[in-house]
Amino acid sequence: MTYTRTAAIALLTLGGLAINQAAFAFADDDARKAIVELRQQIKILTEANQRARIQLADQIEALEQEVVRLRGDMEQLGRPSSGPGSPGGTSGARAPDAKSADPREQSAFDQSIESFRKGQYKEATENLTAFLTLYPDSKLTPTAQFYLGSSRFASKDFKGAITTLDVMVKRYPRETRAPDALLLIAGSQIELNNRPAAKATLQRIVQEYKGTPAADTAAKRIPLL
Repeated sequence: MTYTRTAAIALLTLGGLAINQAAFAFADDDARKAIVELRQQIKILTEANQRARIQLADQIEALEQEVVRLRGDMEQLGRPSSGPGSPGGTSGARAPDAKSADPREQSAFDQSIESFRKGQYKEATENLTAFLTLYPDSKLTPTAQFYLGSSRFASKDFKGAITTLDVMVKRYPRETRAPDALLLIAGSQIELNNRPAAKATLQRIVQEYKGTPAADTAAKRIPLL
């Protein structure tokens, strides 16, 4: 009887061990499957991350190229016309710039523009600021304001350029250089990494100055921002 009871206990013990081993085997198999699935997920995420990095790099490169192109446009915008009726930016042929009846006023203006033409932007900024202070109601004021903003843009004073050109556009919205001034504002906003504001400015050009070369330029720039 004692032997039989002992044997039964031994059999139960062995059976329990077998069950535990089977349970561990199932658990180990589940763990292996989970590890395989996790590795696959990591691989998928890694590949997706690599693709995202490549796409981001492409976008950054495209934006950098666009900034370079836009800088070229801005430099072209800021060039004074070489003579009456000459194109002076993206707005095509212009009427001759206004002339002052006051020789001293005209001379001060011409000297300021000549400084800008020579690339002496600091001097041009100082001269144009002085001109606008002395002759705030001159018929040359809109043009002087435009080139003051252009001088600040060329000097990389982008905040100053925005402020100056914004004043010009608000005071003289129908001035022929107004859409060009807005393009310079958009360029300054891009340089300051404020792309939403730049996009809004470009959209404004398209809406308010339809049919102008500046509007055509703005329409091409909008999808890139």
